[in-house]
Amino acid sequence: MRLLRASAAAAVLALGGCTSSPPSPTPRFVIVGDAIASPLTSLPGRPDEGRRIVADRQVGLCLLCHSGPFPEVRFQGDLGTDLAGTGSRWSEGQLRLRLVDPAKLNPQTIMPAYYRVDSFARVGEAWRDKPVLQAQQIEDVVAFLRTLR
Repeated sequence: MRLLRASAAAAVLALGGCTSSPPSPTPRFVIVGDAIASPLTSLPGRPDEGRRIVADRQVGLCLLCHSGPFPEVRFQGDLGTDLAGTGSRWSEGQLRLRLVDPAKLNPQTIMPAYYRVDSFARVGEAWRDKPVLQAQQIEDVVAFLRTLR
């Protein structure tokens, strides 16, 4: 089981890194407690785009580990929490930190950092210094997850 979890996390990093668009300078973020309160972009998140990212196995790869209210997606994961009710369990800022750098909350997590780009070991040259998701994509996913009540 532990090997499966490590493999799943590696797949998310490898595949997600391959498909992310050219990097823009990653905006700074401030962690306060268990959240990143301020959005990473000046544009509001788009829930419809966030849903597309979460359900897309070539972009977010969220359903590799998580399950949720996605009847059209077969073979959803069971390693992470069910995404149903996510918007009731966590605030916008808490969700943002869980996507940006979940290891800040749990150093033993298998969930990859979708936005942090530093302090990784053995990252291929093509993916070095590039987040899995861009700042606007993080905001889109946060906006979508907040709708899951």
